[in-house]
Amino acid sequence: MTNKNKNWPKWKRDDQTTVSCTEKIKVMSENFDELKQLAQDAFEDGLLMEVSDKQMRETLHQVIDDLQNKLISK
Repeated sequence: MTNKNKNWPKWKRDDQTTVSCTEKIKVMSENFDELKQLAQDAFEDGLLMEVSDKQMRETLHQVIDDLQNKLISK
């Protein structure tokens, strides 16, 4: 797939304690490795289709900004 990013942050809970479960950290790292590769692929596809670099970056940022926490009760 892609080079694994060993520089993901130490994952923190809302109370600022560190998530220390090895399996949880492994899953988070794998998820973010995959997310980074998917975003890179979409970015490069857009550039190959002559979409502007600036618009691709803004749109990818918007995708992240639009994420919703559906785990919390309203």
